[in-house]
Amino acid sequence: MSIQVLQPFGIKSQAVNFQVLPPLSLYIHFPWCVRKCPYCDFNSHEAKPVLSLSKGGSFPEQEYVAALVRDLEMALPLIWGRKVYTVFFGGGTPSLLSGDAVTEILRQVRMLLPLDINAEITLEANPGTVEASKFADFRDAGVNRLSLGIQSFNDAHLQALGRIHSSTEAKRAIEIAQQHFDNINLDLMYALPHQSLEQAQQDVQSALAFKPQHVSCYHLTLEPNTLFAHQPPPLPDDDTSSDMQQEIETLLAAHGYEHYETSAFAQPKKKARHNLNYWQFGDYLGIGAGAHSKLSFHDKVIRQARYKQPQAYMDAVMRGEPVQEEHALSKEDMSFEFMMNALRLNAGFDSELFQERTSLPLLLIRRELEEAARLGLLFQDHTKIAPTEAGRRFLNDLLQLFLREEN
Repeated sequence: MSIQVLQPFGIKSQAVNFQVLPPLSLYIHFPWCVRKCPYCDFNSHEAKPVLSLSKGGSFPEQEYVAALVRDLEMALPLIWGRKVYTVFFGGGTPSLLSGDAVTEILRQVRMLLPLDINAEITLEANPGTVEASKFADFRDAGVNRLSLGIQSFNDAHLQALGRIHSSTEAKRAIEIAQQHFDNINLDLMYALPHQSLEQAQQDVQSALAFKPQHVSCYHLTLEPNTLFAHQPPPLPDDDTSSDMQQEIETLLAAHGYEHYETSAFAQPKKKARHNLNYWQFGDYLGIGAGAHSKLSFHDKVIRQARYKQPQAYMDAVMRGEPVQEEHALSKEDMSFEFMMNALRLNAGFDSELFQERTSLPLLLIRRELEEAARLGLLFQDHTKIAPTEAGRRFLNDLLQLFLREEN
């Protein structure tokens, strides 16, 4: 049986030669959670219930922080002299870290890297009581943007999602966060088990009552290798989900939020700078268990992946080899990955950015761009390329145009 592999097309033998390297971000992965959510396909592991989380957590905090620092030290030759513009603590549940641990990590980051004086430093947090009690410590450590995983303000839906906080705890966590941060993102999900259109609207209205600077609204999807994929819950049908999406977008727009990316909405000047760097095909160094990196050099772009299991990662760091996989991107990879990221932005991208971030001339994908425009999925002029409304609704179809089948 022949296997069909999707690959980009239209790229000839162009030499990679970057004149200017992209902006650089730092991603720090924390791999533990109190409990694994049934929809989550991120690299997260339940913390063993050995110690009270209020006393520092049931994970080897000091050992892990030391591994992160050593990992960063070993990666320095790859990014010598490059300024870091954003830092992001993701997970897992980074808010399980103590304030002292976050302080030490950021102290080392500042010692080892030329961190921009106005760097955006984000930490993902769960709205549990233990985590919320640390928000002041995180702010003192240097975190200046907090991303709260609310998901829903409906207790029945929170229970269905396997979340360990209640709607009351969620609201209280937001109140505490606003005492210490003036840049907060609230994560919400819609198309939840047994969720109605009215309930999806109520979740957004509850979030808007707090006037957060940023809101992320994600459609619940059944990802492979998750509990929900193996035991699918009853979800709203496609028409209802589409209605939810439209109503959410309309409601947020009415309150002054710019819908600037597929799932992201921001008040003026409050877009997520770290995520924007991803979507604009910038560079990022990822440290921590399972973290990924994309790094550009004058003649190549490489991707790296760290060991995923926390203990395996820490052991690998001790051996001086935290990177499990590394490969250089082909020119075909760069072309498609750029489009896959940049076309998530509703406003699209400047035409010159394609060549700047891939070192490839835009002419190489002219045929694909013309076909997307002919189908009404893409707008293009001499300065800008952007998905149309139809292109945003059918993003996968738009991206498919930049692939071909090979036997």
